[in-house]
Amino acid sequence: MTTGLTVALAILIFVVVTIAKGVRLVPQGEEWIVERLGKYLGTLRPGLNILIPYLDNVSYKLVTKDIILDVQEQEVITRDNAVILTNAIAFVKVTDPVKAVYGVTDFSEAIRNLIMTTLRSIVGEMELDEALSSRDKIKARLRESIADEAVDWGLTVKSVEIQDIKPSQSMQRAMELQAAAERERKAMVTKAEGEKQAAILEAEARLEAAKRDANAQVMLAEASAESIRRVSSSIGDQTTPMLYLLGEKYISAMEKLSESGNAKVVVLPADLQETLRGLVGKAGLKG
Repeated sequence: MTTGLTVALAILIFVVVTIAKGVRLVPQGEEWIVERLGKYLGTLRPGLNILIPYLDNVSYKLVTKDIILDVQEQEVITRDNAVILTNAIAFVKVTDPVKAVYGVTDFSEAIRNLIMTTLRSIVGEMELDEALSSRDKIKARLRESIADEAVDWGLTVKSVEIQDIKPSQSMQRAMELQAAAERERKAMVTKAEGEKQAAILEAEARLEAAKRDANAQVMLAEASAESIRRVSSSIGDQTTPMLYLLGEKYISAMEKLSESGNAKVVVLPADLQETLRGLVGKAGLKG
């Protein structure tokens, strides 16, 4: 009795296992690769599928939904020998499960490494400023470059996004020093330009003042000459008016001299008229 129960239980287990191996339910968003005796047999689509137990085996289960692949951060050297840090994220989809399984050992790792090497190649052709400002251009070239390889592996690269692209810490310090030096240079240029303009304006002001002084002196000289001419024309050969004018000037000069703080004693000639006559006489002799 016990032996019969054991046999029945064994048969029941065998039947359950056989049914489990022969009947497979594939969920939506997946495709399964089936091998028969180690050789590819077919691909199971979502839904109910029947296999031959013990001969057919589900070797691979692939997700056909969009797969997100995170590409780790890496150092990239630009054409002008600057070091920048960049990472990316890729959205791929398995379109041919057979190629994805048998075309490459690990398609996720393959795509990830392909993106890394291609990204280094693209950025290496650019200079630092271009690389930092051309994210969309890098993304487009990156997707175009890996598209053909992805097709050979049964994949479709739907999008590649550059998550971050920035100078390394050493480059950031160097750029900060360069920016500070550039600001200082511009400040010095601005200061020098200001001093130059100030010097030019000062020189122009001095020149204008000198011209005005010269014009004023010329005008004063012309006025004096005209005054002398008119006085000479009015006096003629008469000496009395001349003596009168000279006397006024002489007395005025003596008054100013007497008002000076340094002057203590003012001595006037005893015969002022004869003195003036002597001045007129000397002036006449010089003429």
